[in-house]
Amino acid sequence: MEIEQVTHDFAPVFDEHSRILMLGTMPSPKSREVGFYYGHPRNRFWKVVSDVCEEPLPETKEEKIAFALRNKIAVWDVLAGCEIRGAEDSSIRNPVPNDMNKVIKQAKIHAIFTTGTKAAQLYRRYCYPRTKMEAIALPSTSPANCRMSYEELYEAYAVIRKYIL
Repeated sequence: MEIEQVTHDFAPVFDEHSRILMLGTMPSPKSREVGFYYGHPRNRFWKVVSDVCEEPLPETKEEKIAFALRNKIAVWDVLAGCEIRGAEDSSIRNPVPNDMNKVIKQAKIHAIFTTGTKAAQLYRRYCYPRTKMEAIALPSTSPANCRMSYEELYEAYAVIRKYIL
């Protein structure tokens, strides 16, 4: 697979009631294909977050947006664009960060979480200098992170409860 220039096409999901901001790195090819965040059928993001919030798994894009907003969760990605090979975060070159203040200035964000090591690294390097808000790094829910059990993911993501309940 070749490295390609990718531009982030999804608007952030948030409203003025959002209290946490969940940041991935960049939409995967499968997410871009389905037109929404964490779109790979084996990505565990929506399952783990809905379980943490004690709600049924949202299936459609509309259900996922409604779920996120109802639970005061903003969803976006660290990058607005980059060069990347497939979904390989390790291949990212020439990253262009999103302006986190677009969300932070309109919502009362109490905590920022990154979903994966690369998202955390990129946030620290490109976004933290502007936001001055530390991000809490959570494990990736990607199918590539198969070494982490669902139970371990759930336990890690349970930290979001104290910000949204």
